[in-house]
Amino acid sequence: MSKSEIAELPVLDAGTVVPCCPPITAGELSQDDAERMAVMFKALSDPVRLRLFSKVASHPGGEACVCDISDVGVSQPTVSHHLKKLREAGLLTSERRGTWVYYQVAPSVVAAMSAMLDLRT
Repeated sequence: MSKSEIAELPVLDAGTVVPCCPPITAGELSQDDAERMAVMFKALSDPVRLRLFSKVASHPGGEACVCDISDVGVSQPTVSHHLKKLREAGLLTSERRGTWVYYQVAPSVVAAMSAMLDLRT
């Protein structure tokens, strides 16, 4: 894949969310489940990535142009790097429109992370 191509990740309908992992209180995580969730939490463990994720999630309309969210105190190449890491972790999806890339939060993935951490079960 060239640097100019944007990978499209599938987004499930928010009404059909199926957690990737059982709730943490249901028992010990399998090795595969732990590795899958660690990638997502690791992506969010960086303050710049967490701010970018928050900017996308809170942006009106549920999507944000990279031009609207790049003011996080780092250079544009660094913003692109962090957005790529969030996409690779499955937390964001993206769509190129002309010269701009628009990002959306992957609701099914965030719901799965939330369900895994739900202590009420």
